[in-house]
Amino acid sequence: MKNTKRLAIAGLAAVLPLAMIACKPIDKETGKPVEGAAAQTPAEGGEIAGLKGEREQISYIIGNQMGEQLKQIKDEIDVKTLQRAISETIDDKAIEITDEQAMGIMQKFGERMQAKQVAEMEEKSRTNAAEAEKFLAENGKREGVQTTASGLQYRVITEGTGAKPGPNDTVRVHYKGTLLNGETFDSSIDRGEPAQFALNQVVPGWQEGLQLMPVGSKYELWIPAALGYGEMGSGPIGPNQALVFEVELQDIVK
Repeated sequence: MKNTKRLAIAGLAAVLPLAMIACKPIDKETGKPVEGAAAQTPAEGGEIAGLKGEREQISYIIGNQMGEQLKQIKDEIDVKTLQRAISETIDDKAIEITDEQAMGIMQKFGERMQAKQVAEMEEKSRTNAAEAEKFLAENGKREGVQTTASGLQYRVITEGTGAKPGPNDTVRVHYKGTLLNGETFDSSIDRGEPAQFALNQVVPGWQEGLQLMPVGSKYELWIPAALGYGEMGSGPIGPNQALVFEVELQDIVK
């Protein structure tokens, strides 16, 4: 196959990153090989779910990995054409597409996908902001819930008798963080080990909330997005999402 028929590998890889084939299980959430996982192979001549022999098994594994990577754009591709391209490329019968043509097509596709992602993010941002505003307005009326001037809300579960940390102190805490729907996104309790960090290195809602707590206290905190991860979000935390934390302040670390 001539150079002019290549599908602009660099541009294509930026949009459709296919994992290198390795003898590792694939994480169904990320579509990536599980690091540190031991290879699992059938006994000689064995069969896996109707896949007879190494050739069928390898073919299915490669297809499975490609499928996991393509899930994120499944509505943008035609599977029959994809299968045709794979087959014709393997047989050196692929239609002639120059690097310039491929790059132009993939650039337009990348721009359209980026615009789509921005629109989806903006919609999520508006939805999350409206949901948070409604929730916090109702939550602030609950018995025992206090709202500070910044908009932080808290409820005392247990009031400790120790000192309160300052803005530059390092603290040891046990905590559980959830979204408004109850989904846990982070938890030192689940990890079985308290967390230790400097207050000046965490989001403003934590900085303010922890300074209200004497050592030995356990509070529930409701943190508006403006005091959390804002319009961008972070990891599992979406744009403009309010956060809920149950925090136990164990110690001020000297």
